[in-house]
Amino acid sequence: MESDLEQVLERKRLRRKLTVWRVLAFGAAVLAVVVGFSAFTNLDQFEKQSPHIARIPISGFIHSSRYASKQLEKIRKDENVKAVIVAIDSPGGTTVGGEALHNAIRKIAKEKPVVSSIGGLAASAGYMVAVAADHIVAPRTSIVGSVGVLFQYPNATELFGKIGVSMEEIKSSPLKAEPSPFNETPPEAVAMLESMLLDTYQWFADLIKDRRSFSDVEADGLLDGSVFSGQQALKNKMIDQLGDEAVAKQWLVDEKEVPDDLEIVTWSLTKPQDPFLSGTSIAKSALKLVGLGELVALSEHAAPQIRNSNLDGFLSVWQAVNPSGTNRLGQ
Repeated sequence: MESDLEQVLERKRLRRKLTVWRVLAFGAAVLAVVVGFSAFTNLDQFEKQSPHIARIPISGFIHSSRYASKQLEKIRKDENVKAVIVAIDSPGGTTVGGEALHNAIRKIAKEKPVVSSIGGLAASAGYMVAVAADHIVAPRTSIVGSVGVLFQYPNATELFGKIGVSMEEIKSSPLKAEPSPFNETPPEAVAMLESMLLDTYQWFADLIKDRRSFSDVEADGLLDGSVFSGQQALKNKMIDQLGDEAVAKQWLVDEKEVPDDLEIVTWSLTKPQDPFLSGTSIAKSALKLVGLGELVALSEHAAPQIRNSNLDGFLSVWQAVNPSGTNRLGQ
């Protein structure tokens, strides 16, 4: 009996030791993953510690972003950034967002060589950003232009009338909270909005004229919202050269004497997503474990829609592309 008891006790001791080693092994594995993920996410930081060409991606719907402004200021101040390629693929966005990017890039261009490389599209506020550079490159079949400003609002008066709903309101003045979807827009409100929109458009048009050195005759037919292929844009002096990012870099080498052997390092203007071990990610994982994965999917789908609905002024966007279905600033 004593022998049997000793065997039982020995097995219990072995199980305890095995459990301890399993816990230690699991902890070591988690630590290795965390360290590896941290190293991966900070890999570009090592690249940025040596002289390089900064690549700034501007993609999707353009909007105001404090993070983007801070990144652009870092690029301006970073002595390791010897030149900048602004990689644009955007239908535009808000005029306030486009103006902020344009001004920040112009600030960089006063100290470092900057070239814009258009991908498939640089329209409206996207083109506003492109002209901040001192040289613009685009593929022959890209889409360029759509210089203009847009303001849209719904009118649901007919719908409300059909379902028997009316909106009663008391206002301090006739133009307060106009335009409203609950009533026909009064002529005074239309005139007010047209005045604001035309003022913004004139600023946009003058900006393009100044940056591209257009005379009034040269600008005729180019600043009316029209879009052009890359080849047409070159002919109309809206861009300077046909090509891709490799051509853009070569321009920096040939015209600005930037060393050819410099690496191109991407500086994202989009705030990094939460790490996979963050509170948000853990909460999502927990919801999935208890069978609420559909709720997670719904929130992930709704988030960009909610963010895109928070517009900061007039739109300068080419509407052949749905802004609510595009990525936001930078990738």
